[in-house]
Amino acid sequence: MHPAIAEPLAISSLAPLETSANASLPEKTYSSIVRIEVATQVPNYNEPWKAGRFSGGIGTGFLIGPNLFLTNAHVVSNARRLLITMHGEARKHPAKIVHIAHDCDLALLEVDDFTPFMGLHHFQIGGVPKLESQVRVIGYPVGGNRISVTRGVVSRIDFNTYSHSRSDQHLVVQIDAAINPGNSGGPVLQDGKVVGVAFQGLRSADNTGYMIPTPVVRRFLTDIEDGRYDKYVDLGISDFPMFNPAMQKKFGLTPTSPGVLVAAVTPDGPCDGVLQKDDILTAINNNAVDAAGNILIDGEKVNMNEIVERKFSGDQVNLSIIRDGKSMDVMCTLKPFPPSQMYAVQYDVKPRYTTFAGLVLQPLDRNLYSAHNLTNTRVRRLFTHYLDEGIFKERKDIVILTRVLSDPVNTHLSGHVGTAIESINGENVSSLEHAHQLLHPEKSPDFFVIKCEGVERPIVIPGDKAEAASQRTQSSYGITTPANLSN
Repeated sequence: MHPAIAEPLAISSLAPLETSANASLPEKTYSSIVRIEVATQVPNYNEPWKAGRFSGGIGTGFLIGPNLFLTNAHVVSNARRLLITMHGEARKHPAKIVHIAHDCDLALLEVDDFTPFMGLHHFQIGGVPKLESQVRVIGYPVGGNRISVTRGVVSRIDFNTYSHSRSDQHLVVQIDAAINPGNSGGPVLQDGKVVGVAFQGLRSADNTGYMIPTPVVRRFLTDIEDGRYDKYVDLGISDFPMFNPAMQKKFGLTPTSPGVLVAAVTPDGPCDGVLQKDDILTAINNNAVDAAGNILIDGEKVNMNEIVERKFSGDQVNLSIIRDGKSMDVMCTLKPFPPSQMYAVQYDVKPRYTTFAGLVLQPLDRNLYSAHNLTNTRVRRLFTHYLDEGIFKERKDIVILTRVLSDPVNTHLSGHVGTAIESINGENVSSLEHAHQLLHPEKSPDFFVIKCEGVERPIVIPGDKAEAASQRTQSSYGITTPANLSN
């Protein structure tokens, strides 16, 4: 368990620079804001046996402690080589990732040799900037090789989706300054302190950028104090605002009553057995929840999940509810919920798959869903309701037939591609590993009968021809590793 975050995290032994948002930083301080060059290798989910394509990019990072450079996770994801360059210098310093948090898009790097950086300024973490206050964004955006400084005004404080994982929502601060490629990971400064980390822009609007605010940064730095990153926790509920007068009347509420409707409770989640469907959640840790699902924190109305955002696995949260017209308090113990990773983009892992007689089987997740543009209605339903219907309890993986590599033994199977594997030889498939075992038994059956969901005709592969078909397709398609069952 980690302590709750109450005070600013002390990460610098040097005094902060006392400078307004309009003043220039001392030239030597720019050396603490570094350019990050990244060579990446992006996994290939269409042909998972291949290594994936190589690419590269530029980002920004900044020094927050001895050999501790903070940046965005998306800057260094899938990295095969990292090089850090100091402002005004030509030398490139090899670096590596110490900790990375894809759910909040932050990463901590260190260089192999910190000697050239000794004595540089360590930036301190400040607070959340006020609306209409001015901030400064510093980084290495596209358009040049030297450092760039832009200014903007804080225009919104919100709770929104982080584009890196595409599934996690956290506090964000919007500013009227463009966040361009290369700016990512750079500090956003106010009064000489870091008040955010630049991380994404809005393509549909000019001069609109977003930064990761300091509560998220502090939580990341606190989480890794024990040497590992444990990820975020949440309540595991779906809520519904109580604006409708008829709904308010049904649940005995008035137009001014606080609270939101608990629409669903995730099976096996932190609130399973604690909250029930149709409870009215009125407060979290004595912080009133309004009819829109907002609470007041630091003088700003934010999504109620923000209070849980600042907690860690094992922390307890007091929930005030109305159930069947009676007010009561219940206690929830927060914990990680691995099945939710189905909806998050995965990085720094190799695709899992297995092959059999030219059939390619892969587990369903967001990466696979996007790569293959899956349109089968049953697959979409399994993906959408994987959590709320507790499908994960019986099926660790939803195994998808993603390709049929042409071979005489597997002809006329195009209608099966993109569907979920239901059973193999009459046994329901619960995971990719399970499917692999059923397709590679010690003694081959006369026939392998593979049933796909929603397809009336099963796939039938003669047992005495399966191995030869596997060898032919592996040779034809350059498959040197016929299966990868773990990340």
